[in-house]
Amino acid sequence: MLWPVRLLVFAAAALFAGVAPNSSARTGSAALTFCCSARNDLYLALGRARYPRFAEPLAAIESAAPGSAVLVLADNYPAQPTMLDPRGFDLAQRKQLRLFLEYPAAVPGLELAPPRSTAWERLVVASDRFGPALPRLRILTAHDCQFMPVSNSPPADLILARVAGYDTAVYGIPAQEAFPILFEVPGRNLMVATTRLSSFVTGRYAPAGDWLRVWERILSSLDPRHAHALKAVPLVAPAYSATARLPRRFQRAAFNQAAAWFAHSQLLIHPAEQPALYQALAAGAQTAPPPSPNAPLGDGTLGLLEGYTSGILPDGNQRRCLALRADCNLESAMVLALDSQLNRCQRSALIASNLLNFVYFNSGMCQGPRNDPQHGAFGLIGWGDIAPAWLVANYGDDNARAMLATAVASAALRTARWDERLMRALLANLRTTGKLGFRGDRIDLPALNQKGWRPYFEDAPVSYSPHFESYLWACYLWSYQQTGFPLFRDRARMAIRMTMKAYPAQWRWQDNLERAHMLLCLAWLVRVADTPEHRAWLDRVAGDLLAWQQPSGAIQERLGPPHGGHYRAPQSNAEYGTNETPLVQQNGDPVSDQLYTTGFALLGLHEAAGATGDPRFRRAADRLAAYLCRIQTRSQKFPHLSGTWFRAFDDRRWEAWASSADVGWGAWSIESGWGQAWITALLALREQGVTVWDYTARSGVRTHFERLKAQMLPDVP
Repeated sequence: MLWPVRLLVFAAAALFAGVAPNSSARTGSAALTFCCSARNDLYLALGRARYPRFAEPLAAIESAAPGSAVLVLADNYPAQPTMLDPRGFDLAQRKQLRLFLEYPAAVPGLELAPPRSTAWERLVVASDRFGPALPRLRILTAHDCQFMPVSNSPPADLILARVAGYDTAVYGIPAQEAFPILFEVPGRNLMVATTRLSSFVTGRYAPAGDWLRVWERILSSLDPRHAHALKAVPLVAPAYSATARLPRRFQRAAFNQAAAWFAHSQLLIHPAEQPALYQALAAGAQTAPPPSPNAPLGDGTLGLLEGYTSGILPDGNQRRCLALRADCNLESAMVLALDSQLNRCQRSALIASNLLNFVYFNSGMCQGPRNDPQHGAFGLIGWGDIAPAWLVANYGDDNARAMLATAVASAALRTARWDERLMRALLANLRTTGKLGFRGDRIDLPALNQKGWRPYFEDAPVSYSPHFESYLWACYLWSYQQTGFPLFRDRARMAIRMTMKAYPAQWRWQDNLERAHMLLCLAWLVRVADTPEHRAWLDRVAGDLLAWQQPSGAIQERLGPPHGGHYRAPQSNAEYGTNETPLVQQNGDPVSDQLYTTGFALLGLHEAAGATGDPRFRRAADRLAAYLCRIQTRSQKFPHLSGTWFRAFDDRRWEAWASSADVGWGAWSIESGWGQAWITALLALREQGVTVWDYTARSGVRTHFERLKAQMLPDVP
């Protein structure tokens, strides 16, 4: 079972068959008459054979029984508004028809402006029409909404506005820039929707269950004497329902689906697309069109795009995120390398190797100053390629995940090809880390050009932000185990000690994102030095995180008090969509974050169980893994969106939903790296019963250590 009982699967014939014959519904006596395509979502959801349907509005009105209802729907949305001439309006009034008109070009008595696009606006319930299920201020999403502004409408049932909130507009409806979307025209038996509401399946409107309620109430207003049951299935759905019995090999199946997504996601750049994509990147473009259905697949030689943006187009597709990031490329390579090892897939091995070669040898991310032994940036991994803004940045957390992914990929491919580059990167990050073990969020090339690396090495910054810092500490503990160099251990241990002393009051965000990221370095600190204090730190952070693990296995997001203006819930309607934000508006909003939290929680819990043998960590990881396998996407219409995870998932509604306020990575975004990749990698390692620590234990980085240390850290004992 893929979805709640209310959303039943259409019969295959209902999806693809042609126009239903009018004779099946006794034209002239039906309670509802339609003017729409045979494939209109609402018409299909009602069971189209029961209702007469016409291609022209006037024909539908002429055929409808007096006193019945006619729905004129917007088949050509958003390109062309719906046209109904005055004769149609007059005839509908004479026949006392209840008329529903969608995305109209003109309505008698109303002043309609040309169509307008939206960016961050959402729909808000503005009346009691949909209560109690959907009370006033309940939020809905009609993705990529195009609408007709009305300057003199009567009171509306649905309003379009920029509002903050998870599922309720917590700051109310703004006085300005609030547009009527659904309303009745008094005295005319006319209901107007200024956008297309009937494409709720094709456009993937959300929450899906709430849209069925919306249409049930609209239909009950048009036809009060009859109940009209709606049956629909989403185009992209979770793999399993919340209560379905999982098959015996569900974890292996989820890994196989995810690994196939990385190879067939249409994010691997093909030579035919390279010139246009690279030109757009260089010009500062942020997105690329969705892939063509039969576009050739890249092999990793030219890199991999970041993912899919959160915005959903009217046809239900999503645009690609136009960035070439080192972390996403290397984490994707890790997944494909594991696929080659677990499933003996030679194509995955080829793509993984090509992606690693692309980042380390063939892109700008490890060339120029980063490949110059005399430069302070030597060995660092650039944030991205092509675009100037991406090329100058060096984020420590992105470097850390890139390095860990390289270690795992090298182990899976059983090669030492990238060991020297990995050791360079480890030392490059260490020598730009201060003596207390903190590095700060990012260090850019202009600063390294001016100062070199040594001032960073001798400085003593403090940054209680595990999101930015803790994966470097994990890398340093792993490097100490590989090389025996005490500075790796000592700087990591100092920073971890200070961070745990400051926990939680002085942490930057004090949320589950930070706790999930902190687990890995705490687990590996126990590996390096198994003391009661180190175990107590791990127990405390894990316990606070797991306090928010739900019966479904989800770990819901939890916020601490906001510090500053970065990564906090919107504090006003105007703030919605202006910054990087959590998926929740307030604690208790039932959402898990697959970009920033759950993948890293799974990794941390897996490594904690391996380091301590504590069954609590293993049970929590088992529950989280099962949840993630349940919510993995499935889609026949969009294969490039199948086998992955959206950033947000509401485990009460059992669908992707959240406060999608994040300026770059909204609720429906898909990142090729980050949590996406680590979820997949951990499913593979769990299948083999091995930790990352043990899987990478035979790395060959140590063979390059002494030479590179003498070159990069001269005079450091």
